[in-house]
Amino acid sequence: MRILITGVSGQIGTNLALRCLAEGHEVYGIDLRANSWTTLIRQSHCDLTHPCASTTLAQLLTSWGTPDIVVHLAAHAKVHQLVLEAHKALENIAMTQHILEYCRIQNVPIIFSSSREVYGNVYRPETSEKDADFTQITSAYAASKLSGEALVYSYARCYELPYIVFRLSNVYGRFDNDLKRMERVIPLFIQNIQHDKSLKVFGSNKVLDFTYIDDCIDGIMLGIDCLVTGRVRNETINLARSEGHTLNQLCLHLTKTLNIEVEIEDLPMQTVAVYHYVANLKRARELLGFAPKVSLPEGLHKAIIWSHEHLGKNHIRS
Repeated sequence: MRILITGVSGQIGTNLALRCLAEGHEVYGIDLRANSWTTLIRQSHCDLTHPCASTTLAQLLTSWGTPDIVVHLAAHAKVHQLVLEAHKALENIAMTQHILEYCRIQNVPIIFSSSREVYGNVYRPETSEKDADFTQITSAYAASKLSGEALVYSYARCYELPYIVFRLSNVYGRFDNDLKRMERVIPLFIQNIQHDKSLKVFGSNKVLDFTYIDDCIDGIMLGIDCLVTGRVRNETINLARSEGHTLNQLCLHLTKTLNIEVEIEDLPMQTVAVYHYVANLKRARELLGFAPKVSLPEGLHKAIIWSHEHLGKNHIRS
């Protein structure tokens, strides 16, 4: 199978591309920056915000051929950065429209990576796909993701373009610790604990659904297979662990695993933050046979081990 991945230099893109290659698929990646983790992935630079992006993409892929599916991961993904630079939300929307146009012309199905942010700040014990509500959107980033979904749905209705939309949630693990480029809470906390720095927690009782990277990739791979074979099409699906943990619990798991005690500073929750999200995975289970395997304590241990091995640091204290 030929699989085109946008945003291939990011955490999810890198892991997905390497999994696809390991399973014998052909992969072509698109990103604005080179991949800092591996040289195994064939990729080109392409500014997907440019009005001619769909034409440029077709030209870049002339020698490779038409993909069987596009996995669209590319986006400005720093939620708080888009608070300060809201125009980047429009760039996210433009990227999605240009990729959809490429898919329409080439007659290729698309997987679109959306986010739990589209559900807004509404307390629910569990959140189902039907709960997304544009009136509850709290950030420009979330608006760009919900707008991207709307474009996907419109292309399905107007042009019969098959899709799966995955709403992802706090993916962590391998290839996520490039903190100079993007601060993610788990690798940031790991680094601070290792350097005996306090943990600044913006809302210690905030509940999030942390998803280990291998579970996320398992779900996307199931989606690729189901969409290409026609078993599933035109569906929006939560992809997460379906297990809520407070940020305080996250800190305690990390300090226990690392066997290092540090001060935890409980600070006010940030304005745009979603304060409670646990995914309902009924659709993922029924449509894809998705079953996440990695608990948060196990996933954190894996993430710490990988970080030590990759960065050449000392082993975990015991």
